[in-house]
Amino acid sequence: MRNVSDDDPYLWLEDVSGEDALAWVAERNAETAGEVAGDAGFDALKARVREVLDASDRIPYTVRRGAHLYNFWRDAEHVRGVWRRTTLESYRRDEPEWDVLLDVDALAAAEDEKWVWDGARVRRPEYDRALVRLSRDGGDAVVVREFDLGTREFVDDGFRLPEAKTRIGWAGPDAVLVGTDLGPGSLTDSGYPRTVLRWRRGTPVEDAEPVFEAAPEDVSAWGYRDTTPGFEREFVGRSLDFFRGETHLLRPDGTLVRIDVPEDAVAYAHRRYLIVTPKSEWLGQPSGSLLAFDFDAFLAGDRTPEVLFTPDRRTALAGHTWTRNHLVLETMRDVSTHIEVLTPVEGGGWTREPLVGVPPLSAVSVVDTDPDVSDEYFLDVSGFLQPSTLRLGRIGAGSEVLKQAPHRFDTAGLTVAQHFATSRDGTRVPYFVVGPDHAAGGPGPTLLYGYGGFEVSLTPYYGAVTGRAWLERGGTHVIANIRGGGEYGPDWHQAALGAERPRAFEDFAAVAEDLVARGITTPAMLGAQGGSNGGLLMGAMLTRHPELFGAIVAQVPLLDMTRFHKLLAGASWIAEYGDPDDEADLPHLRELSPYHRIEADREYPPVLLMTSTRDDRVHPGHARKTAARLRELGHRVLFHENTGGGHAGAGDNEQAAHNSALVHTYLWQRLTRTATPTIPGPLTATPSAAPATPSGTGS
Repeated sequence: MRNVSDDDPYLWLEDVSGEDALAWVAERNAETAGEVAGDAGFDALKARVREVLDASDRIPYTVRRGAHLYNFWRDAEHVRGVWRRTTLESYRRDEPEWDVLLDVDALAAAEDEKWVWDGARVRRPEYDRALVRLSRDGGDAVVVREFDLGTREFVDDGFRLPEAKTRIGWAGPDAVLVGTDLGPGSLTDSGYPRTVLRWRRGTPVEDAEPVFEAAPEDVSAWGYRDTTPGFEREFVGRSLDFFRGETHLLRPDGTLVRIDVPEDAVAYAHRRYLIVTPKSEWLGQPSGSLLAFDFDAFLAGDRTPEVLFTPDRRTALAGHTWTRNHLVLETMRDVSTHIEVLTPVEGGGWTREPLVGVPPLSAVSVVDTDPDVSDEYFLDVSGFLQPSTLRLGRIGAGSEVLKQAPHRFDTAGLTVAQHFATSRDGTRVPYFVVGPDHAAGGPGPTLLYGYGGFEVSLTPYYGAVTGRAWLERGGTHVIANIRGGGEYGPDWHQAALGAERPRAFEDFAAVAEDLVARGITTPAMLGAQGGSNGGLLMGAMLTRHPELFGAIVAQVPLLDMTRFHKLLAGASWIAEYGDPDDEADLPHLRELSPYHRIEADREYPPVLLMTSTRDDRVHPGHARKTAARLRELGHRVLFHENTGGGHAGAGDNEQAAHNSALVHTYLWQRLTRTATPTIPGPLTATPSAAPATPSGTGS
């Protein structure tokens, strides 16, 4: 390790709610508020961002459940939000008539809790009850309560569970499949449910029938019931790590039949099909393929696939969605979306044809279908400078525009381009540039964003907040599609796993260098931003390539790579990074760990570290300890910790607007003028005792 011994002097900052730690947090927050929130333009920027988040003319995206379209909505009047529904006929109108099911603001006020909505599972096919999930101030842990959609009330004697990282779903009108915290032995080492129980109405959850169990070292166990009419089946399984798992058909007599696919494959049943996406070569098909099998024939031993998609070096599977009689296939070619409709043919084979024409450098996705009933689909089309258009279509019958989002920022003079940088090992790395024409105006302040992990793809999108906070005032926004993501399929992700993680760092640095070479920016005017696993990327840029950047922002970051597995959900990410308890992995994790790479005699760009006290996924100790270490060595660092919000960093629009204004004001200050460095003094909050003691981070 570098500069930090095995006896970490900052362990006391891992005490999430410890008095000394929170006093230190309060002092750091005050410093950041004075230096950034005190900027003359901060309040105006925050107000403009809040206006976007609260706007009443946003598209209210929905999911169809039976005869209704359901939506969760937050705005200035509904800070915590309302769960509501309407009909398709009403939704077609400019002002739909919404039936409010649950007002979370009213519930929070009545119960004196900072409730944050975490979704609901509506019972099928009756669509009369729901399992509502509520988080305290935005954490991953939730309480579960059964809700009656007819009376608009919680069911007094219904299914109800206290706060935990619960997984639950309907298994009939009076039963659920559930995994939750029931005391010692019920959770995995990662803190997720280890058992699947069949819990029947009117009985204590402690008496529920066990139907499946994972090992303590697994990430989690899960179970669900497929309610497709005529194909009702139950499945259980376990996640061995973040990328490997196994699935079993749970027969009515309680016996298990394993779905015999590779552990790294994604597999599920749909009607008569078993659909499999292998992450490594299987049955002669490359990783990232999409394969269909007859479900019953597969269980009987037939391994003859129908190949629905085969990737190539530039094209990867982005997703797929079923309608009643078709499969809508979304692919990416150099991170630009293409959509086809696949239709099974009686006797075998599939036909395919384009769904719609897709604009270049745009994002097109199917956002909802009702595969039990119809071939209708909801299609969202957007781009970096193009607000979303929501269309309703029926396969074979065209589509209509349902909703159109208004422009939120001035796009005059802005352009969109895609370029490719060459990484250290010769790999071609794509990136998008949104901003003014630098050929005419010369280099300018530029914000480079990246993630690079957990097979998460960064695709084009209309960012109204970024538009107002950065683009409108002359900044350029860049998105880097580095390895570790899923832009080119599983191989692109696996190229940066474990000890190969530096490939992602090298890709990001190559994009930064390419931006300077093209005259888009200079190192002094180039900022970098990332969160969660992207926060690890920011830590790597700070400690490995400080000469490339004028300022860095890391949000809810993962930074101590020798202890991440001991903090909250960290053990679930060992498959992504390696195991610090394995002597074979520890050397590369020490080298990856930004916290351990900080040196006293090296110059770093100014950095803003942001986290949340209520983040129960990536521990706030990562950001706290790194800020403390940087301060002690005299480096320029600011720190902000939101007391709520969970891993998202914000539990409502006020918090989200404040955080966004902090990020963009901080970067604008440092990338557009030469500021006198603020050299911090020593820690003023000292620990009275050192306590003994982050989908995925893929968020």
